Amino acid sequence: MQAEPSIVFRGMEPSAALRQRIEQRIQRLQHLHPHLMSCRVTVEPHGLHQHQGHHFHVRVDVTAPGHELVVDREPAAHQQHEDPFVAVRDAFDAMERRVEDLARIERGDVKTHHPEA
Repeated sequence: MQAEPSIVFRGMEPSAALRQRIEQRIQRLQHLHPHLMSCRVTVEPHGLHQHQGHHFHVRVDVTAPGHELVVDREPAAHQQHEDPFVAVRDAFDAMERRVEDLARIERGDVKTHHPEA
């Protein structure tokens, strides 16, 4: 990666274990697409519910030459994100699919249909 990955914890104490997990997932992204330029990850709690704890919001921004890929996981749509590790896992799983798709397109592995004349 051309720029050092950025990991930001907003509204919560930074977690060494969570940071390590995020760094591992960033390395997997680099393996899938070696020409990634930057990666920014933001983890923040989203509200406090009476019967449940915080839900976590995770945003992953990845920049590749000519492309910017964004995964923005909203906790309301994914109630299981009371655990920040689960929220990070789901966000990076979605980003890996997008990076794999981009790599396939760049390699030419994806068929393109030409419009009929």
